[in-house]
Amino acid sequence: MSEALWTPDELKETLGAPTSAPAAPIRGVSIDTRTLQAGDLFFAIKGDASDGHAYVERAFAAGAAAAVVARDKAEALADHGALFAVDDTLRAIERLGAMARRRTKARIAAVTGSVGKTSAKEMLRVVLSKVGATHAAAASYNNHWGVPLTLARMPASAAFGVFEIGMNHAGEITPLVALVRPHAALVTAIAPVHIEHLGSLEAIAEAKAEIFTGLEPGGAAILPRDAPQFDLLRRRAEAAGARIATFGAGREADARLVECRPQSRGSHVEARIFGRSIVFELGAPGLHMAQNALGVVLVAHALGVEIEASAAALADFAPAKGRGERIILHAKDGAVTLIDESYNANPASMRAALDLLGAAEPGRGGRRIAALGDMLELGPQGPAMHVALAADLARNRVDLLFCAGPLMRGLYETAPQAMRGAWAAKAVDIEKPLFDALRGGDVVMVKGSNGSRMGPVVAALKTNFSGDASAA
Repeated sequence: MSEALWTPDELKETLGAPTSAPAAPIRGVSIDTRTLQAGDLFFAIKGDASDGHAYVERAFAAGAAAAVVARDKAEALADHGALFAVDDTLRAIERLGAMARRRTKARIAAVTGSVGKTSAKEMLRVVLSKVGATHAAAASYNNHWGVPLTLARMPASAAFGVFEIGMNHAGEITPLVALVRPHAALVTAIAPVHIEHLGSLEAIAEAKAEIFTGLEPGGAAILPRDAPQFDLLRRRAEAAGARIATFGAGREADARLVECRPQSRGSHVEARIFGRSIVFELGAPGLHMAQNALGVVLVAHALGVEIEASAAALADFAPAKGRGERIILHAKDGAVTLIDESYNANPASMRAALDLLGAAEPGRGGRRIAALGDMLELGPQGPAMHVALAADLARNRVDLLFCAGPLMRGLYETAPQAMRGAWAAKAVDIEKPLFDALRGGDVVMVKGSNGSRMGPVVAALKTNFSGDASAA
């Protein structure tokens, strides 16, 4: 960023006077010295695992213009550079985020849901960037520090802002959406994610519906029409005074998916949106991606973007790492297609990933192979939810199954004997049997909750088979 992100007067109003003038104009905001850029304002946030105050010296060495620190730590850190001393650094970044929201004239979108939040957020980034300068969250910055950080990084000149808002427990979305104050809010789906904490799908829907509490007057709520909890979401949106638009496969949806046809690098999508026939290409495969794309088009429409323009822009979307990215691996006897779905899992996203595997066409002599890790935070229903995936394996013509984790053992033992490749308690221990099984023409899909450590399996596949980062 060439221009200053924050002026000295804005910083003084929000954070108080610094101990000395910052070494350079503030051009960014950081809470992590590993990604800090020269000219950033570093916030020393105290987290569960580490305290940012231990990294202040490193931040200045990396080019930080100033740092925001706790008042009781300021004296000990004074020699390193310009400091803003505050009572609480997390509250301070919230205040800066709130000021960013007050000063902007941008049209703001917020996204939540059990699955598909980050992909929908990235679709919105692609669509809105075609129309004007768009600021969106990096990665999945959707929690109590990620949302205010994303706000604090938003330039005053932005035309659009896109924010992802997540939660693990009830009540967590309300304060975040109060900061963001969106003009349009999208709920992607309701699924048993964090059901261990919340107890039921209805409770999850109630928690997601908190996103409507922060809507700007006259704002739009974009809802999944096919969700069993739709009526609950609609009532909560109406109570907030929202304009409602819906997406799904049923005829009642304002944006209805008519057909989603897989292609080599994505999907050909046909839809009816507000009674108009819309045909477009989506740069990612999968029925779930196509449905969320319709929700994205409705959000963009609520922000003033033409439906046809939004739909056309989705050809430029590509799935992020761990969320359906396709990679060509090189076995001794030919190419293997890797579908990387390793970023987290729950029953809904696992079924969607298996559907992607089912829709993929193996090469000559190739097979469909699933490498699956435990789905976590499902509570007492967890074992049964894993076993229930056996029907999805059969429906998607999976030829070979590799499983990791105690919960996945039930699915592995339920699968037909001919389908069983290997099971291990830890993901690292399925790597060798999986590698030994792969041959040219295979399509292998890897998925599991973050805690099941399936991401390193993907990394090992790339290393062992000299993966080509280009999409399959």
